[in-house]
Amino acid sequence: MKRILAASAVFLSTSLSLVGSATADTSRSDPLEEASVTAPENTFAPFLKNLFRPPETKDRAKAEADPVRPAFTKAWLDSRPSPVGGDQWRCLSEALYFEARGETVKGQFAVAEVILNRVKSGRFPNSLCGVIKQGTGRKYQCQFTYTCDGRREVIAEPKAFERVSKVARAAMDGLTDDLTGGATHYHTVSVRPSWANVYKQTARIGVHVFYRHTYRTASND
Repeated sequence: MKRILAASAVFLSTSLSLVGSATADTSRSDPLEEASVTAPENTFAPFLKNLFRPPETKDRAKAEADPVRPAFTKAWLDSRPSPVGGDQWRCLSEALYFEARGETVKGQFAVAEVILNRVKSGRFPNSLCGVIKQGTGRKYQCQFTYTCDGRREVIAEPKAFERVSKVARAAMDGLTDDLTGGATHYHTVSVRPSWANVYKQTARIGVHVFYRHTYRTASND
């Protein structure tokens, strides 16, 4: 009887050992199998993620990775999409049309920059329309000649307006670097106002000369 019990114990122990061994083998992952499962995920996950990304997200990501910089040419402007905007964009577009439509593209950006610098300075109205229309209706007080020259503001050159409106949009979107050294004033080369003897000249672009007042604008702080 003792021999039978001993043999049974040995058999049971061996069986449990074999079962435990089989269980361990099945729970241990096969390196080759693991590689075949994880490798495609690591390799194709970014591709698949980009493949199913919405188009507008792709375009935005591309724009952030490769920011647009103006080429300062009419061809570059013509390649840009039709701009959209509200009242402030419209005010800036009209100012560029009446003040600088005959300028070079870079000169138009420079004039736009002056208007934006005034908005930032804290010493002028805090909106584009406010800066452009400042002093309008008061004798010798208007800041931009076309707002008080007594002429009707008629846009007779649609193509020119389309281009300056694109300049306005790009300038408002911050696509240009500092072209004028923080200028807050400008005049054409055909005139020389008295303040030109006081303010610091910062640039000459196209047919305009640019100046910065003795105070510094926010863009140069």
